[in-house]
Amino acid sequence: MKNFDMDGIVQVPSNCANSRNGAVSWWVLCSACAALALAPQPSPAAETDGVALAIIYDTSGSMGQTVPDKNGRRVPKYIIANRALMAIARELESFATNTAGGAPRSIQAGLFTFHQRAAKQVVPFGPLNAAAIIEWAKGFSDPHGDTPLGNALRAAGQTVLNSPLSRKHVLVITDGINTSGPPPEEVLPRLKDRAEQAHTALSVHFIAFDVDAAVFAPVKKLGATVVGAADEKQLESQLQFIMQRKILLEEEEPKPK
Repeated sequence: MKNFDMDGIVQVPSNCANSRNGAVSWWVLCSACAALALAPQPSPAAETDGVALAIIYDTSGSMGQTVPDKNGRRVPKYIIANRALMAIARELESFATNTAGGAPRSIQAGLFTFHQRAAKQVVPFGPLNAAAIIEWAKGFSDPHGDTPLGNALRAAGQTVLNSPLSRKHVLVITDGINTSGPPPEEVLPRLKDRAEQAHTALSVHFIAFDVDAAVFAPVKKLGATVVGAADEKQLESQLQFIMQRKILLEEEEPKPK
């Protein structure tokens, strides 16, 4: 038998073998990462068709001042606004139930009022409870305090953005400028950013009741709907416009110039 000279055999150093194994492991890891990057990513959860509406109702002290009602008599603004709020509740209920197919439309709603420097839900946000909104409006008779519009908008907007319904709106009925906390034009961009991150949209509508609508020019530039109303007839007309054209049928607001 021939004897082999071991000195003539080239042996692979152990550190080279380890390097080769490491290279293979690195290649496997890179391939796995590439596969994950190319894999379809889960899309955001689909929203359910329906209307989510938060109503901000001004309960500040100035709502005790008077304006003409439908008959020309001067009455406190809160009395006129109470009637308007009840009309909104009835219109929402009618929209929910009067459908061609018979199945009710999905509507979530809540009523926010001012509370010190913030807002509180006097009718909790959830499936439409028109009777609760009407009951609250019938009983409200004590306007007082400041006007924390920005903080109220933040609370209402965040609540609506948490809704699974696709059409998200905040309706503000107010007779004054912001007097406590950040102004609404500081709050609205953050709400819009959050909506964009969630792949949804938020629409905000201001009714300036017995106050110059120009006060709300900053939020109008940000895409909010702003209309004015000097008395009960105008308030009814503007609410009909907002409800029918902007909230229930969702006409797009013209792009700010």
